[in-house]
Amino acid sequence: MDTTPRSQHLHEKIDDYLQALPHIRTGLNHADQIQVRQTSLRQKMNASQAQWDDYRWQLANRIDNVQDLRKYLPLDQTTLDEIAKVSQQYRFAISPYYLSLIDPEDPHCPIRRQAVPSIEEMNPEGVLDPMDEEHSSPVPGVTRRYPDRLIIKVTNLCGMYCRFCQRRRLIGEVDQSESDQVLQQAIQYIREQPEIRDVLITGGDALMLSDRVLDKLLTELHAIPHVEIVRLGTRTPVTLPQRITPELVAMLKRHHPLYVNTHFNSPAEITHEAKLACDRLADAGIPLGNQMVLLNGVNNHKFTVRRLNQLLLTLRVKPYYIFHPKTVRGTSHFWVRLEEGLEIMESLRGYTSGMAIPTYIVNGPGGLGKTPLIPNYLLYIGKDKAVFRNWENENFEIENNADRGI
Repeated sequence: MDTTPRSQHLHEKIDDYLQALPHIRTGLNHADQIQVRQTSLRQKMNASQAQWDDYRWQLANRIDNVQDLRKYLPLDQTTLDEIAKVSQQYRFAISPYYLSLIDPEDPHCPIRRQAVPSIEEMNPEGVLDPMDEEHSSPVPGVTRRYPDRLIIKVTNLCGMYCRFCQRRRLIGEVDQSESDQVLQQAIQYIREQPEIRDVLITGGDALMLSDRVLDKLLTELHAIPHVEIVRLGTRTPVTLPQRITPELVAMLKRHHPLYVNTHFNSPAEITHEAKLACDRLADAGIPLGNQMVLLNGVNNHKFTVRRLNQLLLTLRVKPYYIFHPKTVRGTSHFWVRLEEGLEIMESLRGYTSGMAIPTYIVNGPGGLGKTPLIPNYLLYIGKDKAVFRNWENENFEIENNADRGI
C-alpha cells in the first residue's frame, strides 16, 4: 500500500469527489430504472421493441402537447396548466426515448428541466436572437462570423426541443428543412469564397436531414477544393440515439474528413443507447466532440461536470466547449454567474486529465464571437521572469529572459 506523504496528500485532494461519485446520477448506473420506464412507455404507446428502436417512430411519436404528456409523466393540474400556457408561446416536443430518462420521482431531474416547459420561461428577460444571426447571414441559410468558416442551418427540426435553445425563435409550428434551392445558394456562396475551409452543418439538428439529402450535401461540399473539413452539429446521440443507424454511419464514413460535435449536458444522459450511438460513429473514424451548455439546475456543479467529462471520454467523445448560457428570452432560469463557470474550470485542472478539460466560452453579444475564459494562473510577467500558480495554488516562477544574441 502506497502511504508516502505525497500520495496521501493527493488522495485527500480527491476524496470529496470519490465520496460524491455514488450519488451522481448517470444513465449507466440507472439503466435498470430506465429500462422499466421504457417498457412502461412502450406498453402505453402500444409500440413494439422494433418500433421503439426506429428513429422514425420516435420522431413520429414525440410528445408535444399536454394531453399526451399527462399520460406518461405524473404532473399535478397546476403544473399541466402552466405547461399549456408556456407551450402557446414556446413549442415543446420530447422523443419517447428522452422522456424515458426523466426520473418521475425527482422534481429537479436534470432531464426534465431540459425537456419539459416551465412557467419560468414566461420571464421576458433576454432577447430572441442574442447572437444577431439575422445580420450575420450573407445568403439564406448561412451564418458567418469568422474569416475561414461558416454555418449552414439546414433544418429547424430536432429530436427534442431543448428549453434553453438559442434558436427557439426558429422553432415554429411546422417542422421544415431548407429547400434544395437554399442549400444550393449556400454551396454556391462557399464556392465563391476561397478562404472558407471549414463548414459546420447544423440547424435544428443536422442529422434530421435524410441520409440521401445529407449525402448529397456532403458530396457537394467536399467537391469544393478549398473546403478542408466539414462538421456536423447534432444532439441525436443524446436525445434520439436511434438515429445513428449502421446505414447512416456507412454513408458518413465516405465523407472524411468529417467531424461530429454533440451536446451532452448531464451524466444522466449517458446511457447504453447513447454509448452505442457514439461507438458506431467513433468506429467509423469520425472524431467526436462535446459542447456542453452550463445550465442552472442541470450541471452547474463541479463534480457533475467532472463526471460528465470523464464518462464522455469512455464514449470516445472529447469535451470541447463549455458554453456560458446565452441571454435567450425565456431561458433566464438557466442562467449562471461567470464565477460558477470559472470555479468549475478550476476544479477540473489537476483533478482530471487534460483530455477531460474543455474550453469555457463566453459568446460576445451581437455576433462578436467566442471568447475563452480561464482561471488566472499567470500572476505576473516581467522582463526577466514570470510568476504562476499551479492547480494547488502553489506559486512558482520561471525565467523570461532568453538571450537570443540581440
